[in-house]
Amino acid sequence: MSPVIVGVSLKMYFGHARARAWFDDVAAIARAHPGVQSGAVQLFVTPSYLQVLPAISAFAGTPVRIGGQDAAAEESGAFTGEVAASELAEVGASIAEIGHAERRRLYGETDDVVAAKTRCALRAGLSPLLCIGETARLDPDAASDASVAQLRSALEGAGAGPVIVAYEPVWAIGAPEPAPHDHIRTVATALRAALDADPDRAGSATIYGGAAGPGLLSALGDAVDGVFLGRFAHDPTALATVLDEASALAALRRTRGSSGGTP
Repeated sequence: MSPVIVGVSLKMYFGHARARAWFDDVAAIARAHPGVQSGAVQLFVTPSYLQVLPAISAFAGTPVRIGGQDAAAEESGAFTGEVAASELAEVGASIAEIGHAERRRLYGETDDVVAAKTRCALRAGLSPLLCIGETARLDPDAASDASVAQLRSALEGAGAGPVIVAYEPVWAIGAPEPAPHDHIRTVATALRAALDADPDRAGSATIYGGAAGPGLLSALGDAVDGVFLGRFAHDPTALATVLDEASALAALRRTRGSSGGTP
C-alpha cells in the first residue's frame, strides 16, 4: 500500500542556523515516529540549496527524503547560478520541486521551461515534484481541465519515472483556508486519473498544497495521497501533529484493505 505523504517546503524563510536547528528537531521526531519509521508515512523536505547538504546529514539514517526547490532546465554548462538535477542526485537528494507558482510569477518560467526541468530531473533519477494549479478561481471541472492540461505539458517528452504532483491552486497559496474539500477532491481525482492512464508514471502520487494544515488529510481521506505544507510546518510540534494524522489515515487504509472494504 502506498504511503501517506507529508511534504514541507522551507522556501527562503530560514537562515542557515535556524534551518539546521529545525532539521535536528524534525529528524528527532522522524526517528521516534512509528509511521515514518515503518514507511506508512513518507516525509520529504525541500530546503534552500545551501541547506540541502546539512539536511541530508541531519536526516541520515531516517527514511526522510530531501529535495531541491528547483533544478536547472539544462544538464550542464555555462548557466551561472543554476544547479543541475544531476548534482542534486549526486549529493543525495531524491526530489526536485519544479514549476511552483512563485517561479512562474516571479521569474517568468513557462510551460516549456517546466517541461525541460522535468525531463532533466527524471534523467537524473530524481522524482519531480510538479506544482500544478489554476491561477484564477474556477469551478472544479474547469480547474480539473486546466490542471490536467498543465500536468500533461510538464510531462511532454519526459522519460519514464514516478512523479509527485502537488496540486496547489494559486489562489489558495498563502490564504487563510485551503480550497474547498469538494474542489480538491474533484481536481485530485482528475490528476490521479491522468497519471494512472500514463504507463510511464507507475508509482506516482498526488498531494495537496495551498494553506494545508491539520485536519485536512482526515477530511480528504483517500482523495489525495498526502499534503504539502508551508509555514505551518515551521513549528516542528505542529508538523508532528500532521504526521500523526497521516499515520492514522495510513492505518485506516490498511484496515480497509485487509477487510476488503471500499475505500
